[in-house]
Amino acid sequence: MYKYLIAIVSIALMSVGGCMQPGAEGGAGGSPLAFLPFVLIFVLFYFLILRPQQKQTRKKEEMLKSLKRGDNVITAGGIYGKILNIAEDNTVTLEIYKGVSIRIARSGIAGLEGQGKEEPKDKEDKSKK
Repeated sequence: MYKYLIAIVSIALMSVGGCMQPGAEGGAGGSPLAFLPFVLIFVLFYFLILRPQQKQTRKKEEMLKSLKRGDNVITAGGIYGKILNIAEDNTVTLEIYKGVSIRIARSGIAGLEGQGKEEPKDKEDKSKK
């Protein structure tokens, strides 16, 4: 996929050079093809940067909405804890040790504790040998 995108950008940049011929007068009636490289670069920028960022933001918002009591989470500061209470004012009470709890903003939760960890099944077998 990236090979095609690189080819599109290089063709777009070459077409800009072809529009500006030496000795030609630049008037108000410029070629509409002169804007093609800029459009292609914007489309490339959208699909490589903006769209994945929007998906990631949407996924995090869904995760924050679906938090419930008893979930094990990790905060943005790296603190692991268990959710004891979720208040109406978007604060979450975490138990970080037996009898020790802290209050943080819901937006300060980076993710669920087991989220994103995928351990190979053979790992346990190697440790037993």
